[in-house]
Amino acid sequence: MPEDAALLAGARLLDSEALATIHDSYYPPLFRYILLRVGHREVAEDLTSEVFVRLLAALHKGTAPQSTLRGWLFGVASNVVADHQRQAYRVTHTALDDGLVSPGAGPFEHIAARLTQETLLHAVGGLTEDQQHVIALRYGSELPIREVAEALGKSEGAVKQLLARAVARLAKVMQPVVEGVGDE
Repeated sequence: MPEDAALLAGARLLDSEALATIHDSYYPPLFRYILLRVGHREVAEDLTSEVFVRLLAALHKGTAPQSTLRGWLFGVASNVVADHQRQAYRVTHTALDDGLVSPGAGPFEHIAARLTQETLLHAVGGLTEDQQHVIALRYGSELPIREVAEALGKSEGAVKQLLARAVARLAKVMQPVVEGVGDE
């Protein structure tokens, strides 16, 4: 990612080029992080956009991050997801799947893939809040352990331990699903 300090300096001046670079550089990892947390593409797109709206608001108010743009953005993303989950807890929704099946996939492959995806999302939802954050940042946003630790305010050792426990739990939950798909 481009140098945070230079981008922040330009962003504080509301330089459109700096703001565009921030958006283009950070949108994909923030989107992956949020998607892994909420499990719905459209919701993740909306929430990722909200992160950038909050950045612009902070820039206008003079409360923008002073040194670490990445950590600030992921912190805001975490707060946006938490806000969304609090609201979603109060309102129940019925999910509709408008996805198209690829012409090469048969019904079994489509159902198996869908069940695996749903089981994985459900399994991630069963992890502790810290484990969900670590999984989303490490694998969803592809951040190195050091940056995950910085974003969460934890030591690298604590992040590695959380990650190991989360992966072990996910492997345990997913093992019957993976074995069942392979049996056909």
